Order: sequence, then structure tokens, then C-alpha cells
Amino acid sequence: MYENCIFCKIVRKEIPSNIVFEDDDLLAFYDINPQAPVHILIIPKKHILSLAEVREEDQEILGKLLLGASKVAKKLAISEDGYRVVINTNRDAQQTVFHIHVHVIGGRPMSWPPG
Repeated sequence: MYENCIFCKIVRKEIPSNIVFEDDDLLAFYDINPQAPVHILIIPKKHILSLAEVREEDQEILGKLLLGASKVAKKLAISEDGYRVVINTNRDAQQTVFHIHVHVIGGRPMSWPPG
């Protein structure tokens, strides 16, 4: 973990968050700047900068992130109507916290294209 990373601080419970789901590898919590009625961030407890920085050894945690998205969507009752899963990677994609994270966004119809 990185000492000054805001998401690592959330994992360490140094910064409070509204947790939806947690296991040994992941933490899911409400986004503080929601873009939809449901907007959850799912992060690995292991610090990985971005999708551009993943390695072969991260394959399992990447799968767990997507399984976590499915679990959260079911738990928050957005699975049936639909939801969006987003991973912003680096500055041009608007990644603002450099600790890989998945956005689970739902509770309203989505438009396309997204950006």
C-alpha cells in the first residue's frame, strides 16, 4: 500500500467511507461525487496504479474486481435493469485517483456514447 494514496487510506480505515462490500481482496464503497443514483467504487486492497500498469500476477484480482461489480449490482438491485462498469485509465480518460478502481453506475438509463 502507498502511504499517501487516498484509496489505500480508505482500505486502512484512516478515511471513512460508506462501505457496500468488503472481502480479503476488495473494498466497495459509495462514490463521493455520484454520477447516477447508484455509483459505487470497487478497489483492490493491493495498490495498482492503473489498468495500464497491471501485470500477469494481477490477473486474479482483475477477475475479482468484475465479480465484485456483479455482486454489488445484485446487492443494490440494479442488476436486472442494467448498470455500467467503467475503468478510467490515466489522465485522458479522467482517472483522478491513481489506484485502479471500477465504477459501478446504475439506477437510471445510460446514454451512448459515454464521453
